[in-house]
Amino acid sequence: MTPDQSHLSLPFFDDVHHQLGEDVAAWASATAPGIDESDDRMACRAWVKSLGDAGFLRWCVPSAYGGALAALDSRALVVLRETLAFHSPLADFAFAMQGLGSGAITLAGTDAQKQRYLGAIAQGQKIAAFALSEPGAGSDAGALSTTAVKTADGWLLNGEKTWISNGGIADFYCVFAKTEPDAGTRGISAFIVDASAAGLDDSRHIPVMAPHPLATVMLRDCVVPDTALLGPLNGGFKLAMQTLDIFRASVAGAALGFARRALVEATQHAQQRRMFGHTLADFQLTQAKLGQMAADVDAGALLTYRAAWLRDDAVRRGSNARVTAEPAMAKMTATENAQRVIDAALQMHGGLGVMVGSKVESLYRDIRSLRIYEGATEVQQLIIGKHVLSTLSAVGQ
Repeated sequence: MTPDQSHLSLPFFDDVHHQLGEDVAAWASATAPGIDESDDRMACRAWVKSLGDAGFLRWCVPSAYGGALAALDSRALVVLRETLAFHSPLADFAFAMQGLGSGAITLAGTDAQKQRYLGAIAQGQKIAAFALSEPGAGSDAGALSTTAVKTADGWLLNGEKTWISNGGIADFYCVFAKTEPDAGTRGISAFIVDASAAGLDDSRHIPVMAPHPLATVMLRDCVVPDTALLGPLNGGFKLAMQTLDIFRASVAGAALGFARRALVEATQHAQQRRMFGHTLADFQLTQAKLGQMAADVDAGALLTYRAAWLRDDAVRRGSNARVTAEPAMAKMTATENAQRVIDAALQMHGGLGVMVGSKVESLYRDIRSLRIYEGATEVQQLIIGKHVLSTLSAVGQ
């Protein structure tokens, strides 16, 4: 099964995206059936290797360090995640975390840090993780309690990170910690911490409704060298937000992939399921439901592609301005709409929809976390609302 690629003809995309979409769709269709996903950790390792061998992880890093393009391209990330998510949520997860986990290094790493990590990310030889969240600091990143104290040997890290994607299988973590505890978000710094570092324990796996590698990472007198500091001292919060800005539109892309797959599954089921002497698709109620589902998918898609295009255009023009509100709109709308589309697809399947192992049942579990991670829907609403207040207030003056 391959997804419809007609959306790549929209003016948001260039020839490179058209070709990428065709390539990854053909590859994922052929590869997904051969990956055993019964063990989520083993499956993610397998997907990272396969994605690396196929050259798709090259889109996670810049060309100077083995990547596909000179700079990270948001539209390419969206195309890849949308297509991978259509076939396998774990494939999408494996790809996304290679990008997010190493994104801060791409943005702010020294040449030595980039040389050490980014080439291995592009080849699937190292697995990355982004360690920001804590038990008391999720949406409120400024409430971090993990500390990094300067020592004669480097830095001493203490704290607890949780809900860490790739936790337990990552080769390194981009860890955010307080270097000036009383300075709020202005006292946070980032560090690259190898999983082998003494004092780091990532063995506490967190089971969730849609299985994927997730863990709590404990840092107990974890010593890292001076060279582990990532970006400027006390510049970690800004770096974390810049990294999330790049990848937020790609979360919306993943939601689109789930929603498109649900729409295909619902359409095929409606055309095959017979009742009262007709197919389910013959009933106007079904046609209306499919129409609403298709409109929801396209509404999310247009906002997603716009957000990715705006970010790429800003990079092309050399603008340092953050593109924040539009990715928030995309993430909010695409994930919320995908939840409705998948719920409608499950309802259309009737009892088959809740049978463990059916595609719509797994999609129903897979989509739920996208409305939470990398900024819950409510956080996106706040971002958008503040943007509206600032822009409309400026217009009114």
